Amino acid sequence: MAKSDTIQFKGLPADFFAFFEELSANNERAWFATNKARYQQSVVAPMTYLVADMAPRLARISKHYIADPKRALFRIHRDVRFAKDKSPYKTHAAAQFRHEVGRDVHAPGFYVHAGPDEIYVGAGIWMPPAPQLKSARDRIAKDTAAWRRIVTAKPFVGVFGGLSDDPAYTLKRPPKGYDPGHPAIEDLKRTSFVFGHTVAQARARKAGFIDEVEEAYRAAAPAMRFLCTALGLPF
Repeated sequence: MAKSDTIQFKGLPADFFAFFEELSANNERAWFATNKARYQQSVVAPMTYLVADMAPRLARISKHYIADPKRALFRIHRDVRFAKDKSPYKTHAAAQFRHEVGRDVHAPGFYVHAGPDEIYVGAGIWMPPAPQLKSARDRIAKDTAAWRRIVTAKPFVGVFGGLSDDPAYTLKRPPKGYDPGHPAIEDLKRTSFVFGHTVAQARARKAGFIDEVEEAYRAAAPAMRFLCTALGLPF
């Protein structure tokens, strides 16, 4: 941490988690309206501090990612238009430090997610549109050795354990146009290139949580550089 860095973030308060636990049991507009001031104080304020305080740290990793609370913080309101679950509110808070050219969550980004059930810090490209997905696959197919060095490097594996193994992000069969026998075929079958790890709530409640977030983003940087280059983006 540089001396010029601001230090507003003091950790996620106990009521951050209590708020979401209570919201899970009272996920309705009337309850939220009654607790809106509490939401602003216990959830929005510490998340705003986390995002703002990450700005100088993230700039030292890459100047092409935006750490602005107005752009990074996700709304608490759920999109229920096509959902069976019509609960109006999310039961966690999240922020994405998106690449400067990105307009939505499918852009390359660094991510943090916190709720009573899970605290997750990660990065990558989530469900990119077909042209961007093909660009990432093509570069992995072409520069397989470089990609494998990055995702098996000790700093990357030490923090993330590897790429996400969520089956929701992987095709059952090789994508059309790629050799089923390619040495990187398991990665070429991916529909997202994401990686992250969970953090214990006790650690997230301390000021040092922001140091863990920065450490994770630094470990993610080589993979993010590779993916950005594949998409023709600066890193």
